[in-house]
Amino acid sequence: MRKGTYKIALGGICLALTVAFMFGASMVPGVELTLYAISSVFIAVMIIETGVKGGIALYAAAVLLGLLIVPNKLGILPYACLFGLYGVVKYYIEKIKNPVGQVILKVAFFGAEVTAVLMAFQGVLLGNIELPDLPIAVLVIAGTLFLLLYDVLYTLLIRIYRERFKGEKQRNVRIHLSKDEEKDR
Repeated sequence: MRKGTYKIALGGICLALTVAFMFGASMVPGVELTLYAISSVFIAVMIIETGVKGGIALYAAAVLLGLLIVPNKLGILPYACLFGLYGVVKYYIEKIKNPVGQVILKVAFFGAEVTAVLMAFQGVLLGNIELPDLPIAVLVIAGTLFLLLYDVLYTLLIRIYRERFKGEKQRNVRIHLSKDEEKDR
């Protein structure tokens, strides 16, 4: 198969799977975060196979198609504002060689995204729903721990993809979307 045809076919498959998981997340209560997290993995696949432009194109197409297909339009917000963007953000952040700096930037991204979404859509998202009666610091810590767990699982899925589908053997735990860092080592 020609390279261009392969990229288009892969993009179509990743788009279909992404939208299917977003659809499921908006319809099946209780597993929303899991389905959004799975839907975001296809961004990493596109970045690995076609480059960051392919990942961005998949993200944009998934958000637009999701708005057309997914019945619960508010159900697109978690993907559009956090999960879908995370693969692209992770790609750029992990080009930084300092692991502590990477974690700080990832936490800052998460905090900025959550703050922006809550400020912009608080009335729509929460309506009359009250957040748990916990100190803000506890909610922030819980969100940060969630992000770090999500990042570890996302990295693990990238590793599995690279080993099983690309035939690359990884020698260490740190796996990045970008191959640039691997060449520098």
